[in-house]
Amino acid sequence: MAKIPFITKQKAQEIIAEYPTPFHIYDEKGIRENARRLKEAFSWNKGFKEYFAVKATPTPAILNILKEEGCGTDCSSYAELLMSQKCGFENPDIMFSSNDTPEEEFAFAAKVGAIINLDDITHIDMLERVCGIPETICCRYNPGGTFSVSTDIMDNPGDAKYGMTKQQMKQAFLRLKELGAKEFGIHSFLASNTVSNEYYPTLARILFNLAAELKEETGVHIGFINLSGGVGVPYTPDKEPNDIMVIGQGVKEAFEEILVPAGMGDVKIFTELGRFMLAPYGHLVTKVIHEKHIHKEYVGVDACAANLMRPAMYGAYHHITVLGKEDLPCDHTYDVTGSLCENNDKFAIDRKLPEIDIGDILVIHDTGAHGFSMGYNYNGRLRSAELLLREDGAVVMIRRPETVEDYFATLDGFWDIK
Repeated sequence: MAKIPFITKQKAQEIIAEYPTPFHIYDEKGIRENARRLKEAFSWNKGFKEYFAVKATPTPAILNILKEEGCGTDCSSYAELLMSQKCGFENPDIMFSSNDTPEEEFAFAAKVGAIINLDDITHIDMLERVCGIPETICCRYNPGGTFSVSTDIMDNPGDAKYGMTKQQMKQAFLRLKELGAKEFGIHSFLASNTVSNEYYPTLARILFNLAAELKEETGVHIGFINLSGGVGVPYTPDKEPNDIMVIGQGVKEAFEEILVPAGMGDVKIFTELGRFMLAPYGHLVTKVIHEKHIHKEYVGVDACAANLMRPAMYGAYHHITVLGKEDLPCDHTYDVTGSLCENNDKFAIDRKLPEIDIGDILVIHDTGAHGFSMGYNYNGRLRSAELLLREDGAVVMIRRPETVEDYFATLDGFWDIK
């Protein structure tokens, strides 16, 4: 079983003639179609909105596409708030979900009208002092312990630094109400990259029950519940992708079972997806420049972990297609490596692939989220360009590649210090 790239070898060669490898490229058609499926899956909820996690792909051209499809943005830093503002997102289309937050970032979030999602109860006094308590406010919940779906443990919230306990949520709502807040939201993130249609419905039941309990105990009006991210994608080709229509129906059933009888049928459902929205619609395209035959067979490419950190950082699997050799048998075993002075700079280890030659073009799949955005400059390696494959087949650059001048820019005026 194999994944199918959204560009062919011929198309890749045409692109490379203008934009040298390596580069990240995104599929506009796929992005738009996916955003519309998500919207349809939750169309039963009148106030539904997707707040795209900017951290996944902080690129204005991508944000503008999602804005056209009715999405907002979820931000976790000043730079992400500023990017959202520059792209024309306005209150209430920006959420600010941060942790260990500097005062100045709360102040800027308030200035741009973002819905502020408080990660900790101690932030209430800081927020009041810095910019005042807004009428609409959100708090992040952490139930502790482990989080499981059916018999599978999905993650361990008890070890996560995010969110408040149930008792702190109650105290926070009462304190915020006292300080003038009128509409409240609940947010929680309990697992990452789940490939299970049960995750969102299970999380929804936890949050819906919490919402009904908090309403009863505090008397506040809960206007929205943010299911956050966590709906993932199948990085390996043997897994079935999530069915967003099934997921949406599962959340609807929980909504009608728990919130409607509690008199909370007006609650808006928000999502905060990044990986699900973008990952499958991005490729890292790289060219084979070296081969090495020692204790193992190595294929060296012109990309490295500076372009895609996940395999080096997590040992994460990303499928690889050798363009033009899709139908050949995968009867060779390679480590696919970059050029960093780090032994973990590998896109694949002991991967079965067709025989590879210098000059072959490789597509590394599912890099549309947490790909370019996690790039860095170790060894002085420069981050690549980002390209967009338009719906009409045209390709445009949406971020230029870094230059050595960019790398040295923060040293201007400091060369002579001894």
